[in-house]
Amino acid sequence: MNKDSKDFLFKLLKTPSPTGFEVPIQRVVQARMKKYADYIETDVHGNLIVGINTKAKRRVMLAGHCDQIGFMVRHIDHNGCIFVDPLGGIDATVVPGTRATIYTDKGQIHGVFGRKPIHLQTGEERSRPKFDLKDMWIDIGAKDQKEAQKLVEIGTPVTYELNVLELRNDYISSPGLDDKVGLFIVMEALRLCARSRLSVALYAVSTVQEEVGLRGATTSAYGVDPHVGIAVDVTFSSDNPGANPTKSSPCILGKGPGIYSGPNINPIVEEQLKKVAKAKRIPYQPLPSSRLLGNDARAMQATRAGVAAACLGIPNRYMHTPVEVCHLKDLENSAKLLAEFAKQLGERTNLKPR
Repeated sequence: MNKDSKDFLFKLLKTPSPTGFEVPIQRVVQARMKKYADYIETDVHGNLIVGINTKAKRRVMLAGHCDQIGFMVRHIDHNGCIFVDPLGGIDATVVPGTRATIYTDKGQIHGVFGRKPIHLQTGEERSRPKFDLKDMWIDIGAKDQKEAQKLVEIGTPVTYELNVLELRNDYISSPGLDDKVGLFIVMEALRLCARSRLSVALYAVSTVQEEVGLRGATTSAYGVDPHVGIAVDVTFSSDNPGANPTKSSPCILGKGPGIYSGPNINPIVEEQLKKVAKAKRIPYQPLPSSRLLGNDARAMQATRAGVAAACLGIPNRYMHTPVEVCHLKDLENSAKLLAEFAKQLGERTNLKPR
């Protein structure tokens, strides 16, 4: 991955974007993409819509959600300990002992998640541990409630400490890879097309509030009104001891994006993505899904009179934890695949299943 693109990716990963508080990351995306865009606008919901060749009649929308799971401050006790509610699907079992960042109007405040130590737990609590976010708190080192309340207001957003750890062989680990890698990919795909002659209008959308009901994709797709809608999101990898090979198809980091098939997917778009991948020698993995997907593809497909939907799944380990893992090559190959797909798509390509 070239240095400019990698710097953009790492800046996304280090920028907070808990669900409902996505403005900081949208500013990062806008600053990056304005030099490539014919059209760039934020809608009333907070989605950032970037477009090129926008006068073309056929519209293609690429969606990657910018929101990450996080927390919101709900209570500060007499000790100055801060209690939070989840924003999105928090796995409470991985929370104790992690570092947190609270984003106040006056700046960032660092803290750690604490809970009752094992020494003070009852025998039943040890043998049958119960992980409930309500039994955990953030310790910022405040002397008491009065000091903490001067620093932190109720309703303030929180994330795990944001950082990027570069592992061996082009693997990276970070909170929020779900789905900042998808956001990165759709914007990179548009960048790769910016100086190409397209037959279609191409929109890359940084959608909001996916983690709480696909809300940003629902509203932005209604506004863009695309003929083709492709979501890019992470998916569960099978190359780790926690995977069950009998319950899911193989999905391996570094082997390319997964191309979904099933009722959520337009078969013509799926076929074209695979055809382009083979022609351009871009590795991919088949991902069958007998159910509707739990990402932006689901929202786009049912927009207005219907959209020819598809989805790329980026292999991800340890989803919804502070140490998610992806492979840089999968990101590069996904952006290249989407760019090549957009370049070959014709204005009159028949998208109706036949």
